[in-house]
Amino acid sequence: MNPLFDFLFSQYSGYDTLDIVLELVAAFFTVTSVVYAKKNNVLVFPTGMICTAIFVYLLLKWGLLGDMMINGYYFIMSLYGWYIWTRNVDDLPVTPISKTSPKEHLISLGIFIMTVVFVFLVYTVFDKFNHWTSYLDTLTTGIFFVGMWLMAKRKIENWIYWIIGDIITVPLYFYKGLTFSSILYFVLTIIAIYGYLAWKKNLNKIQAAA
Repeated sequence: MNPLFDFLFSQYSGYDTLDIVLELVAAFFTVTSVVYAKKNNVLVFPTGMICTAIFVYLLLKWGLLGDMMINGYYFIMSLYGWYIWTRNVDDLPVTPISKTSPKEHLISLGIFIMTVVFVFLVYTVFDKFNHWTSYLDTLTTGIFFVGMWLMAKRKIENWIYWIIGDIITVPLYFYKGLTFSSILYFVLTIIAIYGYLAWKKNLNKIQAAA
């Protein structure tokens, strides 16, 4: 065997084949969802719901409670975002791309704090604070919860939260032995950067037209 291949993927030797296939399918739909988000296309939500449903199952099975709650929250927020993005008044979208207001920044901070506290309590109850990665799980859960809420509201700053969270998650997932997911989040980081630039260009056009 190739030493590099063994280093990257040897941890999968003990995994069920079905779990590996499901992780790859979830990864495909995750990338598809983020690409649709970059294009400001409402299909970001149904494709996202597929991948998050799969990840909820896998992460619960693997005991990664923080990551599981992130994906469960994504699923719920995808329903909310799907409704918000498709709601029209006089054939015009109610929620065009916009910047986060001061009030929404405060709400974002509140979501972050409440999420971190909630995850901390869950990890404490289930005695999951047995490794330093648990603390990073708590942090990234808070970051991603805010990012998903801002995406549902079509706020351009959602991409900043995704980028920060993805950068933290890449080495974290690799350390946990989830190589496919680590590679996935590296790809998502790149797409998120381009997503921010695409939304910024779109926002500039909206502001120029106004």
